[in-house]
Amino acid sequence: MIQFVKTAARVAALAIVTLPLFGGIACAHEFKAGEIMIDHPWARATPGRARNGAAFMTLMNHGGSDDRLVGASGEVADRVELHTHIHENGVMKMRPSGPIAIPAGGEAMLKPGSFHVMMIGLKAPLVEGETFPLTLSFEKSGTVTIEVKVESVGAGAGAGKPMNHDMKSGHGMKKN
Repeated sequence: MIQFVKTAARVAALAIVTLPLFGGIACAHEFKAGEIMIDHPWARATPGRARNGAAFMTLMNHGGSDDRLVGASGEVADRVELHTHIHENGVMKMRPSGPIAIPAGGEAMLKPGSFHVMMIGLKAPLVEGETFPLTLSFEKSGTVTIEVKVESVGAGAGAGKPMNHDMKSGHGMKKN
């Protein structure tokens, strides 16, 4: 009996030490294209009948020369575009951004209220816990298909005031 208890204690100790290692591997959510590391691509779940969505991520350039994200594509929506937010007369509006610069040794953050991958005309709702593929195209680092994890509707919400849709344009947001 004493031997059994000692063996069980060793197994438990081994599990405690090794479990985080396997958990880290299972939870890793990054991709690579050339010298560009794509960290934690995610999107918010879409509420109700929302027809548009956005994907966010951090692009880290581990190379010695600048690169640019020049496009994105995927079957998740009718159109997939690179977008940013601009402030115009107190209204925050989304607009196509063109290529997104990623400086050598630096990073570009695609986040709510800034640069993002816009998915227009979603073919199905984005459901929390699911994933979907997107293909990113870089000027120098080529293309890579990534898996975007769908998080909660409120994921990534800042501590600032909530945003309201600008119903006139249908594609902007107005600060409260």
